[in-house]
Amino acid sequence: MRLKPFEDRVLIEREEKEVKTKEGLILPDTTKERPRVGRVIEVGTDEELAEKIKVDDRVIFAKDAGEEVEFEGKKYLILSKSDILAVVR
Repeated sequence: MRLKPFEDRVLIEREEKEVKTKEGLILPDTTKERPRVGRVIEVGTDEELAEKIKVDDRVIFAKDAGEEVEFEGKKYLILSKSDILAVVR
């Protein structure tokens, strides 16, 4: 089974990185800002969007954008086209 977003929506998997201090301490999730870069898992049915963004592209998105969903034990983010700021190439 897979998730397929509608219209101008994109399914993203955040790039989570472990953050360490200079002393080697690992910071918990509650003390760091959420990453705003992710990998595209699925693209919606909007043709204009599909021309610009492809599966496996890395994108930068707006802070606090989208809707978090959990599917088959993994967390994803569903973003609107307007929440995507840039494609990293």
